[in-house]
Amino acid sequence: MKNSIAALALSALFIVSCKKNENSSTEIIKNDSVHTNTFTVDSVKVSDSLKLSDSLKVKFSATMLVFPDIKNKTLLDSIYFGEKNIRDFSKNGILTWLEKDKTEYFNTIKKDSKDWISDISFSQEWYSDKAMKLKSKLHDYLHIQYIWSSYEGGAHDNYGFSERVFDVKNGKKLQLKDITSMSVSKIEALLLKNINKINSGTTDNTGAVNNSEMLLVDVIPATENFYFDEKNLYFHYSPYEIAAFAAGDITIPISWTELKGTINPEFEKRMGITY
Repeated sequence: MKNSIAALALSALFIVSCKKNENSSTEIIKNDSVHTNTFTVDSVKVSDSLKLSDSLKVKFSATMLVFPDIKNKTLLDSIYFGEKNIRDFSKNGILTWLEKDKTEYFNTIKKDSKDWISDISFSQEWYSDKAMKLKSKLHDYLHIQYIWSSYEGGAHDNYGFSERVFDVKNGKKLQLKDITSMSVSKIEALLLKNINKINSGTTDNTGAVNNSEMLLVDVIPATENFYFDEKNLYFHYSPYEIAAFAAGDITIPISWTELKGTINPEFEKRMGITY
């Protein structure tokens, strides 16, 4: 299943309407516009469930942000990365796309399960959930977190994250090279050095953060899965990406001080970075 995403963590008044179809129900949640500085942020949600047999129920849920004031198509294409065939970025357009995505998901599950569904001997509930979450808007940098989770049998469910920062002022997705000129090898050395600075839930018997004990790699890659605030640049890794599933997702900070001398001057000035 596709693992891109969306849920809005801003409070709003919800208007709920439901429609039923056979053994499933669809809940479409639309929230009133929330203004964040210079543009409006809205969202749409589609949730539905389908009972395939007495033993198997499948649920679908997806929430996507909507930006009615952003007209730059290149920027919008980047914001909805991975979601093919979105051509209408209006609220109704994205809602229509989500309904189609839901139908395709249910049809795929029905097709793939028809030969073995009768062999399921105990009750199971499978699901697919994806969401976009507005994390921050800082100096015209828009940080969106994309979350996905799913369960389709097996020992446990799966989940993952993608962090993307957009330069609304210049109409583009921000890349690591827009922030720092530090070499990849030096960034990777800092990532390894700082891996235990933020607790992912993995600790030793003294309670100290111990993410490093769960590593599956010798080198932690400096990926484009990053975001930042006034103090640090952060790299976010999903389960299995660099560590065992039990370690959960891991976030590693690199302070602006550690990057001093390599930070893009325009970015440094715009963020007001001081050491």
